[in-house]
Amino acid sequence: MKPIVAIIGRPNVGKSTFFNRVTQTKDALVDDFPGVTRDRHYGDAEWNEVPFTLVDTGGFMVGEDLAAEIRLQVRQAIEDADAIIFLMDGKEGISPLDQDIAAILRPVSKPVYYVVNKIDGREQEDYLYDYYSLGIEKLYALSAEHRYGVSDFLDDLVAVISKLATDKSLEAKVDTIDLAVVGRPNVGKSSLVNRILGEQRLLVSAVPGTTRDAIDTLCRVNGKQYLLIDTAGIRRKGKVSDKLEKFSIIKALRSLDRCDVALIVMDANEGITDQDISIAGYAYERGCGCVFLLNKWDLLKKDNKTIYKYVDEIRTAAKFLNFAPVLTISALTGQRVTKIFTLVDEIFDQYKIRIATGRLNKIIEQAILRNTPSLYRGKRIKFYYATQISKKPPTIVCFVNYPEAIHFSYKRYLINQIREKGGLDKTPIRIFFRKREGGKRRVRAVKRG
Repeated sequence: MKPIVAIIGRPNVGKSTFFNRVTQTKDALVDDFPGVTRDRHYGDAEWNEVPFTLVDTGGFMVGEDLAAEIRLQVRQAIEDADAIIFLMDGKEGISPLDQDIAAILRPVSKPVYYVVNKIDGREQEDYLYDYYSLGIEKLYALSAEHRYGVSDFLDDLVAVISKLATDKSLEAKVDTIDLAVVGRPNVGKSSLVNRILGEQRLLVSAVPGTTRDAIDTLCRVNGKQYLLIDTAGIRRKGKVSDKLEKFSIIKALRSLDRCDVALIVMDANEGITDQDISIAGYAYERGCGCVFLLNKWDLLKKDNKTIYKYVDEIRTAAKFLNFAPVLTISALTGQRVTKIFTLVDEIFDQYKIRIATGRLNKIIEQAILRNTPSLYRGKRIKFYYATQISKKPPTIVCFVNYPEAIHFSYKRYLINQIREKGGLDKTPIRIFFRKREGGKRRVRAVKRG
């Protein structure tokens, strides 16, 4: 599980520029699989081999009362993030809002970094003197736009959060399948968890956003142990009416980072929405196993073709999760709820599998003979060797002569062949291409998150 670092600050201090600099991305995520492109305000970053998730809170800002809005965001960031970056504008100087934010942060026990942006060089560091009036002992001067001071700051940041990452990895539960229950507000996530537990362990309400924090609950089903993580509903930022929901994405990302299988709950009575698919996209990016749960199935007027209509709609809208099973349930009546765990067990068995190297190379070899990749600048693309470097999900590296020449459609073809020949029809599979650098290459295993 990666530590979550939130960037807070008033408007126009350079939060998005800093975010893009650290994550080495633009504002929009573009994936090589259709259906995953969308705007987002979080990104995975890594510095000195320490991975973390960075959240740009500026993207959640709406409304006219910016001062109240920002104060609310600060409090939510304090509650939800593992570390906080308070970004200020070195060219404009201290504002009353900066003073308010500093006062809120002063008693916080979590790591807080006070950063003055738009300091383009050592000669401008005199601008920092005014900021010491906030009662801050350690200030960082940097320029997100020109990279000045960014490396030194990130060195100090990861020195602290690397311990958080270590602590989180030690929280992994042996012989337990971790399940994150995610979805839009009011689709029945808490009701589903309560149905599974057989008791009113969680607060259930018809008001969207009742669940504010991720709640972990252990349960045993058919002799196996599962950890259920109930999360706040994820609502598109343009549709948010309750300001407290704006940081629910942080909680959802936190749960998806540490789960084995995501239970993506949808309201069948309302139909499949764009936000349902966006939530599915979050799970896809995190490499989770997934199950689509069409809840409130008992409320529908249906015939023998209704289920096929819903499945086709999901498969069309979420092509990137075409391996994820779809199950119709009713948390209210308990209809087919027990079947969830049969699917989860099947997914988890595939999710943790390790394919023998000889078998894997045989599958790749046969796939290439069946469908040879296109020439690259008149030259043939050669596949030398393939190996699985990690599991959860199965992650494979192929050593080739021209890694950049592998088209995403051919990558998808290879994944589908591995699914078919390896019996991995319900788990995500990751495949990477690397250039062979003389002789056999030793591959170091890498774990997810």
